[in-house]
Amino acid sequence: MSAIRRIKTSFAAGELSPELLGRADLRAYENGAARLANVFILPTGGLRRRPGLRHLAMLPGTARLIAFEFSTEQTYLLVLTDRRLAVWRGDVEVAAIATPWTEAELAQLGWTQSADTLLVAHPEVPPQRITRTSHTEWTIAPWSFAAEPYHRFAPPGVTLAASATTGTVTLTASAPVFVAGHAGTTFRLQGKRVTVNAVTGPTSAAATVLDTLAVAAPSADWDEAAFSPARGWPVSLCFHQDRLVIGGSRDLPNRLWLSRTGDLFNFDLGEGLDDQAIEFALVSDQVNAIRAVFSGRHLQVFTSGAEWMVSGDPLTPANIQLNRQTRVGSPVERTIPPVDVDGATVFVSRSGRSVHEFAYTDVEQAYQAADLAVLARHLVATPVSMAYDQTQRLLHLVMADGRMATLTLFRAEQVTAWTRQETDGAFRAVGEVDGAVFVVVERDGAHRLERFDPGLGVDAGITGTHPTGAATWSGLDHLAGRSVAVVGDGAPRGTQTVEAGMIATDPPARSVQVGLPFTHVIEPLPPELITPYGGRTGPVRLVAVTFRLLETAALSVDLGRGPVAVPFRRLGPLVLDTAPPAFTGDKTVRALGWRRDTTAPLWRIEGAVPLPLTLLSVTTEMRLNT
Repeated sequence: MSAIRRIKTSFAAGELSPELLGRADLRAYENGAARLANVFILPTGGLRRRPGLRHLAMLPGTARLIAFEFSTEQTYLLVLTDRRLAVWRGDVEVAAIATPWTEAELAQLGWTQSADTLLVAHPEVPPQRITRTSHTEWTIAPWSFAAEPYHRFAPPGVTLAASATTGTVTLTASAPVFVAGHAGTTFRLQGKRVTVNAVTGPTSAAATVLDTLAVAAPSADWDEAAFSPARGWPVSLCFHQDRLVIGGSRDLPNRLWLSRTGDLFNFDLGEGLDDQAIEFALVSDQVNAIRAVFSGRHLQVFTSGAEWMVSGDPLTPANIQLNRQTRVGSPVERTIPPVDVDGATVFVSRSGRSVHEFAYTDVEQAYQAADLAVLARHLVATPVSMAYDQTQRLLHLVMADGRMATLTLFRAEQVTAWTRQETDGAFRAVGEVDGAVFVVVERDGAHRLERFDPGLGVDAGITGTHPTGAATWSGLDHLAGRSVAVVGDGAPRGTQTVEAGMIATDPPARSVQVGLPFTHVIEPLPPELITPYGGRTGPVRLVAVTFRLLETAALSVDLGRGPVAVPFRRLGPLVLDTAPPAFTGDKTVRALGWRRDTTAPLWRIEGAVPLPLTLLSVTTEMRLNT
């Protein structure tokens, strides 16, 4: 009988796809797991039970979360819902203003920030600027161009004539040009501006001359504003080398505009001097509707079919270069802004089945787009929201079906580890502000704003304190009729049903946390059974499993006969009214019986006790018949 000991010192490969259950030869197999639910992988390789979610507010519907960081001490979360913007500072809503975007339009929003101003774009709505004056004073207004960009939409042979050179005139086109949306739009006729007041027909419009025209005769030298109700509005925005970059619009999806240097709303091309505006189209053998522009080592352009690099140091009309780098593509049905992770740009693929790291390689002098989800394809399915928590190196992705996947990404240590997050409800959006991660969760048909809170072990949770102890606790209207987990004075108090927005604690407690329980699961991959005589597929006997723990207050292990709580002290089970001590060290659990199915996990950690758990390593002792 052969004895085998396996030591698992890291979970740095995260949860692996079921397709890899037969690939024990992979390095990821050694550091991976079959299922990791409601845990976060630490950059050092261990894992811990995820924090609970603190309830902050009920929302009128689904929302878009935007981080606004004015300074290191003035950070805000902007919560966009149907025609409303709420400003949150910490866990408190400090301001609210009306906005033009409906709930259906939130998915296509693009934005960028400069100092105290957030610029927001949508292809069907005039771009807006949101300005912070103080913590509680915020305003919103449409952009005002110092010089707007123009484009010729009509065929080259179409002419346009004005009835006079000054004043109010009638514009006449040689072919259908005008639509109702042209009212208020500026045209340029022989380089002179006229503004359309009203459209009287497909070939005629009433207008006011802004710059005296040279002649009133028909001319093919004319164009119109690139952005208007008739032609649509910008899709994506960013700042790069002191220029405002606009990537694509509704009717010009593959075009880039860069403002004049230091004059962010001036898009006058002028004579092509170094500091003047730049405009060009992405032309190739495939559709390139721009979905995002990002300022990194170079100006990066993410389109529906490829990723591009715009180079030039500095960017000028004379030295700008455009090169296609990779052919992954970005989603078109919604805007998911890329995020910077250690100098690489992480973006979601158009297929919705992968997440890529767009990184520059000095060896090839080009960008590559490595697939970060290749080993955990089952966890990535149509992402709709993404946020990166730099303090913990966690990239959170919310999926269209309400699941959330979390990627621990630490490039220096080659850690790329996925886990899944589950809650009683559905995740709808995620955002990060200064290390705090906020989520929009739909529970019982209602949307709520919640925040990951390291001090909580429950979801949709609230906390309360009383100097001498209280027997009843209120403020639970958002959990009316739900069965909730209760922690009193640091000790689990079981579950109760919320009635009239209240629960009771007996005996009274000085502090409580109340919310929905969630279950964490840590399930290893099938063991790799290699003996001196070769691989084994026959029965195996699990002798013992040793878990190395850090500041863990509760551990429940299933060795094939159901989950069993593991005591950390000789006195036996946890005392109801006493907070369990945090345990650090090795805990060995012994097993009985032989296993014939070697594809099943030998052990499984599963529990819903709302207390901390950190697992650093696992040592498994087995015996095989030889």
